[in-house]
Amino acid sequence: MTYNKADLDKRMTGAIDNLSQEYAGLRTGRASVNMLDPIVVDVYGSKMPLNQVGTVSVPEARMLTVTVWDVSQSKAVEKSIRESGLGLNPQAEGAVIRIPVPELNEERRTELTKVAGKYAEAARISIRNVRRDGMDALKKMEADKEIGEDEHKRLSEEVQKLTDSFIAKVDSALTQKEKDIMTV
Repeated sequence: MTYNKADLDKRMTGAIDNLSQEYAGLRTGRASVNMLDPIVVDVYGSKMPLNQVGTVSVPEARMLTVTVWDVSQSKAVEKSIRESGLGLNPQAEGAVIRIPVPELNEERRTELTKVAGKYAEAARISIRNVRRDGMDALKKMEADKEIGEDEHKRLSEEVQKLTDSFIAKVDSALTQKEKDIMTV
């Protein structure tokens, strides 16, 4: 294991990207095609993302539609949406499934901010794990006499600064998402 700042940066960026995808699936009261991204449908004997089974669109501000490519899979898609925990109630009409996006009540908004907080904490943990890997690599390099004590200290501070900047990005994303959820 050797120290590679670019690799640490890439892995921390991956944690931020993952957080963004999870936030895209959290409802803010407006319809968005990304709301259905976390949904996986059990079709053809395997689990597939919803966007590989049909086309998701937003015909109006509070409505989503899913046009299922194989009509025989409509029931499976409808069931997956209903059981997704997103609080949506789909209505199938042949190959088209209409999904009204209900207004969020205060209780549901508070619940969603807690979920957003859990996603942010998972991202922070992921970033800290990358930091730990970087620090372990530096300790090993110092123990193997590849770098000196001063270089170890300097590189450790570099890793900590990188970590702090990514944690700040997570906190900023969380603040923005909470604002989006709580704004009526």
